[in-house]
Amino acid sequence: MFTGPIAKVSDCIWEIPQSYKRGMRVNARVYADDELLQKMKQDRTLEQAANVSFLPGVQKYSVTLPDGHEGYGFPIGGVAATSYEDGVVSPGGVGFDINCGVRLLTTNLEEKDIRPKLANLLRTLYERIPSGLGSKGEVRLTADELNRAVVEGVEWAVKRGYGWAEDSEFIEENGRMEGADVSKVSERAKSRGRPQLGSLGSGNHFLEVDLVDDIVDESTAKTFGILNKGQVVVLIHTGSRGYGHQVCTDYLMVMERASQRYGISLPDRELAAVPNKSKEAEDYMGAMATAVNYAFLNRQMISHWTRESFGALFNVDPSKLGLSVTYDVAHNIAKVEDHVINGKNVKVVVHRKGATRAFPPGSATIPSKYRAVGQPVLIPGSMGTASWVLRGNEKAMELSFGSTAHGAGRFLSRAEALRRHRGSEVKRELESKGILLVAADIGVVAEEAPDAYKSVDAVVDVSDRLGLATKVARLRPIGVVKG
Repeated sequence: MFTGPIAKVSDCIWEIPQSYKRGMRVNARVYADDELLQKMKQDRTLEQAANVSFLPGVQKYSVTLPDGHEGYGFPIGGVAATSYEDGVVSPGGVGFDINCGVRLLTTNLEEKDIRPKLANLLRTLYERIPSGLGSKGEVRLTADELNRAVVEGVEWAVKRGYGWAEDSEFIEENGRMEGADVSKVSERAKSRGRPQLGSLGSGNHFLEVDLVDDIVDESTAKTFGILNKGQVVVLIHTGSRGYGHQVCTDYLMVMERASQRYGISLPDRELAAVPNKSKEAEDYMGAMATAVNYAFLNRQMISHWTRESFGALFNVDPSKLGLSVTYDVAHNIAKVEDHVINGKNVKVVVHRKGATRAFPPGSATIPSKYRAVGQPVLIPGSMGTASWVLRGNEKAMELSFGSTAHGAGRFLSRAEALRRHRGSEVKRELESKGILLVAADIGVVAEEAPDAYKSVDAVVDVSDRLGLATKVARLRPIGVVKG
């Protein structure tokens, strides 16, 4: 329970002052309504937000977004930018599931087309896309081929028939983060990742068949390929599996030792960090980029099998059904970016931990098709509730280094969710609402019960009210494949 000082700056903006703890370099800023803030006070979210402000070179303030909840080192839903020249990088500011993210595919199908075939579709998706703890993909790669894949990114997959040439245009970093260096990745990470490429995994990862439930901004929605209520779309949420987890584990150990050598003193060992210009930082960024690319590849291959599943169901070439990539966004990543700080253009390392990039209209790093309206922002909700599509705004550059929330944010721990729920009961409840569920582990269904999460609508409302990202369309699930 947080009992420290926190002051209301304006509607949905709060600050923990730098004076709260000796050693804080900036204020900790929190974006939340009253109810979301109260939930953050119940765990270590706000304490962690204050601790992030100890990082050398941190700029403006540490940020906690409206989906913020306790994480490892950083709160999940945390953003911090550190000076590239004299700041640090912290793996705790990225997390274990490097480039966990979400991809949206749009179709030209309507609810009436999919409802009679939904159960068959979900079974096909479940059979074609491995899911569950320790799940292994259908692709068997040699060590050398995996190394090529994580350097080339989505281009590697498309060359081998896993997707369409235009897909990479609509992926953050075009599906390939520069600087990937497999020589900085441990053999343990590679051996964990090799059998898992093209698998969904477990936990909060999912593949969801949704309907467009509401359109708030018709013009932008049309630009994003969202044309009408009742349209069928697909959300894919997964990350870098054991590969990224091991990269993070390896470098946390490296940095904990190195931070002491560099004389960096932080209030939480989980924040272990090293100077951006150090060899350890260079090694981590090279390894992290390979895990980022692994996750883009993972979602690409799952998209391919999703397209095949739809095509088989309707006995047509998948391209006849649409199934175009609207966008693919990373939720856990550290990136070198330029931001205006105190009127000056500053090169920084932006840590986004459970946060979505939300760049505004005119940004050169988003697809040309979207530059007039802003980057698509995808915010999935909890299983059985809504998800949202938004667009990035200029205000986000001022308030959150071009970032917004990444989801609903957990409210109950997994242990507490398991105590309260049985997976079979959650499944029946979802089915009573017209949502079909196929899952590898019914216990995970209990962990992911809808009330284990905050209200995604409340999270999105705060983002919209502050101008971090603006509502475009609301989605609701009708079919879910869970690990």
